[in-house]
Amino acid sequence: MNGLTLSPSLGWVGGGILASVLVILAISIPIAHHRTRGHTDAGTLSMVRRTAMVLVLALMVLTPSSVSQTTNRAVNATDVYIAVDVTGSMSVKDAAYGDHTGISRLEAARLAVADLTSAYPDASFAALRFGASGTLDLPLTPDDRAVGNWARGLRTEPTSQSTGSNLDAPLDQLVLSMKETREHHPDDRILLYLITDGEQTSNHSRRSFSALRAYLDDAFVLGTGSSEGGRIPVSPDSLGTDEENPPTEADQWVNDPQTGQPGISVMDEKNLKALADEMSGSYEHLGQGRTLDSGNTAKASKRYRVTTVTKTRQHVTPLVWPLTLVEAALLIWELADWIRTSRRLL
Repeated sequence: MNGLTLSPSLGWVGGGILASVLVILAISIPIAHHRTRGHTDAGTLSMVRRTAMVLVLALMVLTPSSVSQTTNRAVNATDVYIAVDVTGSMSVKDAAYGDHTGISRLEAARLAVADLTSAYPDASFAALRFGASGTLDLPLTPDDRAVGNWARGLRTEPTSQSTGSNLDAPLDQLVLSMKETREHHPDDRILLYLITDGEQTSNHSRRSFSALRAYLDDAFVLGTGSSEGGRIPVSPDSLGTDEENPPTEADQWVNDPQTGQPGISVMDEKNLKALADEMSGSYEHLGQGRTLDSGNTAKASKRYRVTTVTKTRQHVTPLVWPLTLVEAALLIWELADWIRTSRRLL
């Protein structure tokens, strides 16, 4: 639907003031002509022409414009952020996933990531690991094979580099990346899957994840591990061994500094539920007989499909050029009349 409107290029305040001054000037011209009638060579036609010139200028200041509506089809894609905890406690073998039991917490996270890429076949994925700090390893990509390779290559951070588990380690990187995604793809849906055991052993107070709500459409906290817990194997600096190779009696365990005995790491479900609540999301425990093929993720994967949305937008196009032609014609007429009058007076 098309129409006409006024859209002052100087804004309604500046344009309105200037247009009002010009209208007052236009009104004063016939008043002045009436008062000086008989004492000037200007006739009624000159008065009408000059008044018209000022009124046309006032209308140009108000910028008449045409309004047209266009219909665009916007694709609402889904962007899935996956953040996986790689602190030393993720190597504890007290986790389960579906029919996989007695596996490390990190292995359960790998299996969950594989199911995520299958659950969102048309989505783009971003992958982030966090330990002492958060690292965006994989920016948004539709290549689910790249996400699978990233998950298979995950290793717990070396014990020598560990400074304690700090659950807010990925927060800054997530805020930065999601903000950029929201700015560049405002029609996309952004989801977050945070996979961790929920342990917070750092001396620093954990920051709230509520800052992510400005960018998220949904969030899922996936807890891995058990309430019984288990001993934490020492993660070496090299890749010679990892959580796939259980430690022998000769291997070392991470000791509790207070007792000097091997420490026990336990999944903290209270922290996990708090994280989900801060993001207005949901919490799921990765356990025996349970996978992401059922539950909240299965429902979300059907809800956040690629969809096409029709949107109507208005475009305003200034129509000053016809008034410019009228003003130019009046000026030419005024100039011609002035030249004619000047020659007559010589």
